[in-house]
Amino acid sequence: MSIFLETITFEHESEHVLEHDLSTKRNFSNPKIYTAKGDLSKRWYVYFSFRDPVTKKLVRMKNIYGKANNYKTKADRLTILTSYRKNLLKLLKEGYSPFEKRQVMELKKDTPPTRTETIKNIDPVPKTPSSEVEKAEPQGMPIQEAFDYVLKLKKNQVKHRTLQDYGHKTKAFLQWLSDNHPDVRTVEQLKKKMFMDFLNQIVMKSSARNRNNFRLALGTMLQTLEDNELINFNFIKNIKPLTSVPKRNKTLTPELENDIFFYLKKEDPILLLYIKFVAYNFLRPIEVSRLRVSDINLKTRTITFQAKNSILKKKTIPQLLLDVLPDLSKMNPADLLFTPDKIGGTWNATETNRRNYFSKRFKEKVKDHFDLDEDYGLYSFRHTYITKLYRKLLNGSSPFETKSRLMLITGHKSMSALEKYLRDIDAELAKDYSDLLK
Repeated sequence: MSIFLETITFEHESEHVLEHDLSTKRNFSNPKIYTAKGDLSKRWYVYFSFRDPVTKKLVRMKNIYGKANNYKTKADRLTILTSYRKNLLKLLKEGYSPFEKRQVMELKKDTPPTRTETIKNIDPVPKTPSSEVEKAEPQGMPIQEAFDYVLKLKKNQVKHRTLQDYGHKTKAFLQWLSDNHPDVRTVEQLKKKMFMDFLNQIVMKSSARNRNNFRLALGTMLQTLEDNELINFNFIKNIKPLTSVPKRNKTLTPELENDIFFYLKKEDPILLLYIKFVAYNFLRPIEVSRLRVSDINLKTRTITFQAKNSILKKKTIPQLLLDVLPDLSKMNPADLLFTPDKIGGTWNATETNRRNYFSKRFKEKVKDHFDLDEDYGLYSFRHTYITKLYRKLLNGSSPFETKSRLMLITGHKSMSALEKYLRDIDAELAKDYSDLLK
């Protein structure tokens, strides 16, 4: 193997990225990866072209295989070939040439070598069947394969729920692409207009918020491809998010709250307890859905849970909730606290599906029964009880003292976050100002 190829296939411990190419006319094409449409029985490789010093035209160089074809999975082959591609691009930008030293010396002579001699010295044509070479140039990396590669990279970087979201949204985009642009199969064929059209369809069918969520997920996927030099640019950087009006659940009147609790005490005690974790401990529905029996510590009167944007948090369980808890001592600590038919048990469903199940159950048992509109949901109980607590604490205390104490109870990370939340749910109301209008 030449020093040039050894350098490409060497795994660098650290690399720096050149900010730009100083030459006005590049002597090489961007290296690409040939994946044989995902066929592991064929050889995968990196290929590129280099400018012929005699004709000044780009000429295809030898394929770079390295050890890639020793690996038996698509992801492993793609990983090592991506490394080869990155190292090759770095060396080419630094001025390395694939020509042999003997040929370079010949080029310095007064009489340049003939084109035949040049091609013989460079040996640019890969020793692969002509049919495979013809297919390699336009093939590039399949979009599905590229997205699968990103998901594998993200597996140990984001939460399972986030990874699932990336998967669902990219699947929806790929289905739309297949329906509307069936000839587009590689990442190099993707255009900004395609993403704009897809996102426009999302906003027309659902909402600006949903469209923005798709934009964020697909943007993350493309950014990872750009970072790994599998695409030249993340188009979604130039697609602006839309202004959206956030959905807000209304707070409950005391009469409606009492009616719901009284009704569920007989009709659905499991759903009632689920709601009380939201109301009394100020947990989000997804956080309640994650709870296991072992997360409830009756000795310390605390609950441990995975909160939004954090790993684990701990809260005090108020006596009001302790009084309605069933006997947990005989339950399996590893079991989920809430299942469809009992407290403490197994349930083969993701946390998102568990949350969605109880949201649907709330709609069927409560919203339909009391004829509540879409402005009411499980979050309504969290808003209602935080509002109650805030106004109660405010009696006899300054606003700052009240909010400082409230932060410890609700779990908000900052005073500004709590203040924004209180404004959003209209917990802060002005006192009667009639005297000011006289």
